[in-house]
Amino acid sequence: MLELALRGNRRYWNWIAFLVIVIGVGAGVFSRQLEFGLGITGLSRDVSWGFYVAQLTFLVGVAASAVMLVLPYYLHDYKAFAKITILGEFVAVSAICMCLLFLFVDLGQPARALNIFLYPTPNSIIFWDGIVLIGYLTLNLIVGWNVLEAERNAVRPPAWAKPLIYLSIPWAFAIHTVTAFLYCGLPGRGFWLTAILAPRFLASAFASGPALLILLCLLLKKATGFDAGKKAIESLAVIVMYGMLANLFFLACEVFVAFYSGIPEHTSHFIYLYQGLDGKQGLVFWMRMSLVLMGTSGVLLVIPSVKRNHVLLGIACLMLFFGTWIDKGLGLVSGGFIPSPLHRITEYAPTLPELMISTGVYAIGLLCLTILLKMAVNVKKEAGEQVAVSGGFSRSHGH
Repeated sequence: MLELALRGNRRYWNWIAFLVIVIGVGAGVFSRQLEFGLGITGLSRDVSWGFYVAQLTFLVGVAASAVMLVLPYYLHDYKAFAKITILGEFVAVSAICMCLLFLFVDLGQPARALNIFLYPTPNSIIFWDGIVLIGYLTLNLIVGWNVLEAERNAVRPPAWAKPLIYLSIPWAFAIHTVTAFLYCGLPGRGFWLTAILAPRFLASAFASGPALLILLCLLLKKATGFDAGKKAIESLAVIVMYGMLANLFFLACEVFVAFYSGIPEHTSHFIYLYQGLDGKQGLVFWMRMSLVLMGTSGVLLVIPSVKRNHVLLGIACLMLFFGTWIDKGLGLVSGGFIPSPLHRITEYAPTLPELMISTGVYAIGLLCLTILLKMAVNVKKEAGEQVAVSGGFSRSHGH
C-alpha cells in the first residue's frame, strides 16, 4: 500500500520536503549532542529529566487516545467511528514512534537503549515502559495495516486480527499507567507522589488525543475532501469534554489535598509553578496560560452548539491541546524537580539545540503520520468510488 503515499499534488510534496529538511537539521544538531553530550541541553544535577522526557510523557497520552475509537467501534459496534478508527490507530503509531525517539535522544548514548532489553531488570519501571510502548506500537501497526488492506481489497479483515484488537484496548490503558508509575513511584518527589497521577494521566490523554483527532478530521476535510462524518466528530467532542472535565477535577483534587494538608514537600511545587517561589517564576506564565486554555476549552465544550459548529469546535480543541501540552509537556516534569528534596531551586529551560532536536523528532512523527494518513485517505476514496460504481451499475441494470 505504500504506493498510495506517492500520489499527491505539489502542496503534499512541498510538505514532505519541508519535513525532510527539518529532520535533517534536527539530525545534524543531534550529532553534536552525541559528540558533546547532554551538556548542550538545559539539564542539570537537580533537573535530570527535561523537555525530551516531558514530550515522551505527553505523546504517550496522544497514543493512548486511539482506544477511545477502538473500544466503541469494535466492542460496541458504534458505526459512526467506522471511517476514522484507522486514523486513531495511525496517530497512535506515529505518537509511539516519537515517544521511543525522545527516549532515544534523552539517553545521551544510543547504545544504552539496548541495555534495557539486553540486561533487563524486571523490577524496573523503565523496562516495563519500554515493553508496553513497543508492544502497543506493534499492535496498532499490525492491526491498522491489515484492516486497511482488507478494506482496500473489499474483504473481511483476517480472523487473527480481532484478538489483537481486543488486546490493544487494555494495552492502551497500560502504556499511560506504566508511564505514570515512572513518576509516582519515586520517593522524595512530593509533586508526583500521588496515587491519582495515573488516572489524571488517562483523563488528560482522553481529552488531548481525541481533540487532536478532531483537528485532523477537520484538516483532512479541507485538504483532501475526506469527510469523517458529523456524528463521529460530535461524538469525539463529547469524549473530549468529559476527559477535560475529569482532568480539571483531578487537578483540583491534587491542589486541595496539597494545601489542606499543608505539607511543604507538596505545596512548594504548586506554589513554584503557579505563583513563583523565592523570586523564581520561570514557568508561572506558562502554567497560568495552561489553566486558562484548559478551563476555557472545558467551558466551551459543555455548550451543545459549540460541538455542532466546527469552527468553534476546532478553536476549543486547539486550546485544549496546547493547554494540556503545556501542563504535561512543560510543567509536570520540571514541577516535580523544582524545588529539589533539599529545597533548592534550580530552574530549567530547554536550550536551542534541545528544541531543534525535539523539532526534528516531531518532524519524523509528522512524516510517518502524513504517509499513513495519505494511504488511509486514498483507500477510503477508492472504497467510496467502488461503492458508487457498483451502485450505478446496479441501477443501470434495474436492480
